[in-house]
Amino acid sequence: MTEISTGLFHMQPGLNNLLSRYGECMMWLARYMERIENTARLLEVTESFVRGPDGQPGWDTILQIHSDEDFFYTRHKTITEQDVIAFYVTEKENPNSIKAMAHAARENARAVRPLISTEMWMQLNVFTRWVLDLHPSDIRKNSLSGLCSRLKQECQTHYGITEGTLYRDQAWLFYLLGKHLERSNQITQLIDIRYHTLLPGYDEVGSDIDITQWASILRSAAAYHAFRRLQPVTTTPANVVGFLLKNDAFPRSLTTSLRLLDSTLSTIAGHGSLRRLCAPIQERVAELRVTLAEQTVDDIIIRGLHEYMDWIQIQISLVQDETAHAFWPTIPHNSTPPAEVAQ
Repeated sequence: MTEISTGLFHMQPGLNNLLSRYGECMMWLARYMERIENTARLLEVTESFVRGPDGQPGWDTILQIHSDEDFFYTRHKTITEQDVIAFYVTEKENPNSIKAMAHAARENARAVRPLISTEMWMQLNVFTRWVLDLHPSDIRKNSLSGLCSRLKQECQTHYGITEGTLYRDQAWLFYLLGKHLERSNQITQLIDIRYHTLLPGYDEVGSDIDITQWASILRSAAAYHAFRRLQPVTTTPANVVGFLLKNDAFPRSLTTSLRLLDSTLSTIAGHGSLRRLCAPIQERVAELRVTLAEQTVDDIIIRGLHEYMDWIQIQISLVQDETAHAFWPTIPHNSTPPAEVAQ
């Protein structure tokens, strides 16, 4: 077998015996770490920049982005800053809380301990232990902004250590798969909810408050400074949405995430018998890329941004389901589980 290259990284030959459970755990480790950073950024931006019609922070938008309204009201009577922050930081019963996701990331990392570097495990171990020990009083004492800054920094440290120490075999590929899937999902959820929250506008479109609110969408995606480099003066709904969906140079845009997702799948498919398993997943991702490339942002908005974002999210969910079915299928009762992703 020859060495396989995507132009972004090289895969060493003869490393085709990744256990199915390892592939699954690597994917979910990446997804949970992305979610933790994204949630921290949403909380921080909402406190500082997102305002409702009453001028107060729009905490309800975070519930909408995660579709958590019903579950939230089973635990809290009203939407208050204190309750929403607790719900998304320290309430482990909420699967979308930072504490619950840190626990899940830790367990997935523990399961793949034979594959990941000592540096990667040590940083994850210390970070997740700190998160699991957090209490609401810690947030009040250290401020939400300080807490979110540390969460984001720890996640970025994780990405740097992973990039610098994780061996380039199938474990790395499934980590990348999870990372790009999660980014695709997060950016479409953010655009969908925040766009339609702001669109009716309680102030005249183009006012200072309106521009600040649109800038909050960029900040929620860590895209504000990158956007200002391209659009130093004009901030419009179409420009913001277009940047987050279609800018090829921004690492969290939808088009970049889908391109890297496609590249990762192509590399996995290059491993002999895996081509057949990857083919339907690659076809779905290719369709996503074509629909995005063939429409201008004005076309997307006119035809229905919400409907398009909803369709994208459904397709991303199907990519996850098809990946699971292909590489770690549910084992029927009394059957022998497959030992490896690839032979």
